[in-house]
Amino acid sequence: MISFQFLLTALVVVVAPGTGVVYTLVVGLGQGRRAAVLAALGCTLGIVPHLAAAVLGLAAVLHTSALLFQIVKFAGVAYLLYLAWQALAEGGALKIDGTRPPEAGARVVRRGALINILNPKLSIFFLALLPPFLSGDPAGATAEMVTLGAVFMVMTFAVFVLYGIFAAVARDTLLSSERVLRWMGRGFAAVFAGLGLRLAFERG
Repeated sequence: MISFQFLLTALVVVVAPGTGVVYTLVVGLGQGRRAAVLAALGCTLGIVPHLAAAVLGLAAVLHTSALLFQIVKFAGVAYLLYLAWQALAEGGALKIDGTRPPEAGARVVRRGALINILNPKLSIFFLALLPPFLSGDPAGATAEMVTLGAVFMVMTFAVFVLYGIFAAVARDTLLSSERVLRWMGRGFAAVFAGLGLRLAFERG
């Protein structure tokens, strides 16, 4: 069940830059190592509802219900555009600024969780990723999907933590240049906005 092929596939998916990776990098650069780990935790927890939906079959309902899919999708788009603004605005939660004290951990975790919760493609992704690696025994299918999903989440957390620590290590060097900070803020804002626009054109 937990084969080399599954681990390799999951690793490729987890390592590929997406909204969670970008968020963890921004938090690591702006607030340091502890906040980056909390951001990775939040993004990982945001996977739970999608895994549960896939196991319970609710993801198929989301996929077949155009209205429900659009509601969740555009909520996700709006949230990503909000994060883009937060990366640009003076005093914004995601603005990289070495003089500001770190946020409360709960806020960092909650924001990371919402990023994934509001991405309807994750539920459909689990429906596509997990079944090919099941043993074929109907009686154990649910337990196997939960196990594979749990392994995927552990890998997600570990890889995101590495991304976050890398950003935190680079933080001291980058914070010394106001110009670099300004352009990085604009760059991350553009990435969030671009990811939001890409999600807007996704089809269920």
